[in-house]
Amino acid sequence: MEQTTSGAPDATASPTLTSPPPQGPAVSVRGLRRRYGSGSTAFEAVRGIDLEVARGSIHALLGVNGAGKTSTLEVIEGLATATAGEVRVLGLDPVRQRREVRRRTGVLLQRSGFVGDLTVRETLEMWTATVTDPRPVDELLELLSLTAKADTRMRGLSGGEHRRVDLACSLSGRPELVMLDEPTTGLDPESRRQVWRLVRELREQGATVLVTTHYLDEAESLADKVSIMRAGEIAVEGTVAEIVAAAPSQISFRTPAEQLSLPTGEVSTDGELTVLRVDDLQPALTELLVTARQGGVRLDRLSARTASLESVFLDLAGDHHEKPETHDEPQETSR
Repeated sequence: MEQTTSGAPDATASPTLTSPPPQGPAVSVRGLRRRYGSGSTAFEAVRGIDLEVARGSIHALLGVNGAGKTSTLEVIEGLATATAGEVRVLGLDPVRQRREVRRRTGVLLQRSGFVGDLTVRETLEMWTATVTDPRPVDELLELLSLTAKADTRMRGLSGGEHRRVDLACSLSGRPELVMLDEPTTGLDPESRRQVWRLVRELREQGATVLVTTHYLDEAESLADKVSIMRAGEIAVEGTVAEIVAAAPSQISFRTPAEQLSLPTGEVSTDGELTVLRVDDLQPALTELLVTARQGGVRLDRLSARTASLESVFLDLAGDHHEKPETHDEPQETSR
């Protein structure tokens, strides 16, 4: 334990030595592969990905079901062994040095197995008893707005309340790195906002957050960096602005395309619609409108939009029928 003294400092004392700040990324993954089964029935869920999560950042890992997100996260958490590749968490091997990694990380899984007969307070007391230097239970209850539910048995909680207890357990040890697998699934809009505020506060306090989510508005609101997985690989990575800027804009209309001279771009059809993808929306749209006016053509159901995280996601998924979950609630401004 560090000792402290009171009073004026001793002028002859040696300068106080402080630990150097942590170096390197919070998470470093190189060539990670994870295979299930063997022989002809083997399935490779993660196919040689590289991933780096900067300290003090929020990093979102996106992808449709089966993209490999959870398989990747389980290896980083130390819950599974990689088939190949190297993984470092806070500079440590999450499997061979699991005890040290576990002490410094908080993990929120998609499902938990709490005892239904215990109250919320009893559940948190039981959990914190296994943690080195845990937060006080009353602090956890207040942090996740669970004080009013402290004496409620776990079986009596709603899905969203149960999720908040999960999150309280994950944060009980003041972790340096928090890994959240679908943290707001089942939460109402106000509870989602509360979790978002909490995640931002963790970053402000110096923690690193790695989160998987199906909610694109969640990634847009929270993440400093986004990685989108497809078929076990990272297909796109960067800030939301960088990802969107690199994707084409889209113009669509129902007028038969053969009646028009179209701007330069990728042309396709979607039912009755003609869809034109362009790199620069404004000049392409201007050219199209001028051409239509000169030819006396009315553009029925005309729509023009710049790229978005959702459009990039759907293009990568390759299946516009499996849409990510979104919410129509207004976005909360980052602090």
